Amino acid sequence: MMIRSYFKKSLVFGLLLSGSYYAQAQADSTVYFKVQDVLTQAKTAHAPDKRLRLIELAQADVATNSYVVKTTEKNVQEELHAKFATLKGNFKVELFPSEKVKNKTVGIVNLSVANLRTKPDHAAEMATQVLLGAQVDILDEDSGDYRVRTPEGYIAWVPTSSVVALAPAEAAQWKAAKKLIYTAEFGRSYSNADVKSQRVSDLVYGDILVLKNVKGNFYEVEYPDKRLAFIPKVEAESFTDWLKTRQPTADNVLTSAKSMLGLPYLWGGTSVKGVDCSGFTKTSFFMNGYVIPRDASQQVLHGESVDILDANEEFDATKALKNLKPADLLFFAAGKGKRANARVTHVALYIGNGTFIHAAGTVRINSMLKDAANYDDFQTRTVVAARRYLGSADPAVQKVSESTYYTK
Repeated sequence: MMIRSYFKKSLVFGLLLSGSYYAQAQADSTVYFKVQDVLTQAKTAHAPDKRLRLIELAQADVATNSYVVKTTEKNVQEELHAKFATLKGNFKVELFPSEKVKNKTVGIVNLSVANLRTKPDHAAEMATQVLLGAQVDILDEDSGDYRVRTPEGYIAWVPTSSVVALAPAEAAQWKAAKKLIYTAEFGRSYSNADVKSQRVSDLVYGDILVLKNVKGNFYEVEYPDKRLAFIPKVEAESFTDWLKTRQPTADNVLTSAKSMLGLPYLWGGTSVKGVDCSGFTKTSFFMNGYVIPRDASQQVLHGESVDILDANEEFDATKALKNLKPADLLFFAAGKGKRANARVTHVALYIGNGTFIHAAGTVRINSMLKDAANYDDFQTRTVVAARRYLGSADPAVQKVSESTYYTK
């Protein structure tokens, strides 16, 4: 709306200066709005969720009728070219990654936890987090930030200082190297094989580092930026061995979830430093060797549906107690009385016997049963769906061992 208002004001100003200028500007702005209509249709068909796919107008010069569109979707290029061919102007449809990143299209996270934001601005809303050693796709660069795609396909911005940019061949070497995964909740790496030596960085569960050597009771490790450090053996294990021991059973997922009890709620958080509701469920599954979609509104679209609603699409506690299994995901709408087609804004993991664990203020356990001491009225009254990930064949629920971002 702001763009349209801007053009209207510009056209009025042009009319005051020159009738011919006004006529030309009007024609140009008409093309601009037609371009916007084409892009709106393309987004609806091919990129309805901008967190996962991009189709955007990168440059627009109305005076010369020149436009540059960028997209992550290769199959959209030909379609857009065909539609733009019917319009007067100069059009380019370019694929990400942009030329700004050249051949450095792979990033390896270099901090214990990297914060990703919705815009290339340190003051922008935090969208998600990615852990040390994880691979991301670098799509673009702007003012000291990279636009990246995470292992679960989430697109957001991260400071260039948070990742090490590599060419694909360099990334292949990193991926092929023998690695460790940090398995303690919190900790640090040291400059020497001595816990009294200087700290190199902090560490959290899930951080991945290259194993260089073993020195007594310490592993010598290498960061993506080639820093060397030492980690106590009792706080880490071989990444390959860790993958082999991952058993995504209901008990294991819930044990991981309960290990985060009391953690503070953090918007965009996906680590043991703090989690939001979907970051909590995502981390619970990652601890058991699975990568799942990032946000609650994305998680509700996958897995197998579990029937917990009555004929009027209202939550049915009796049906829920009968049909739900431990580690199923419960989804909640934005307000009381919302139905199944309402916008999902919250997610929890079902424990059993009417109880669930979720991140709301802190990671805590509540009950959907009204006579329970920990009954949570608001959350129970807004339950709109349930999904089962364990045993699902949905490709969006992917083993870490089969992810190209970690092992392939």
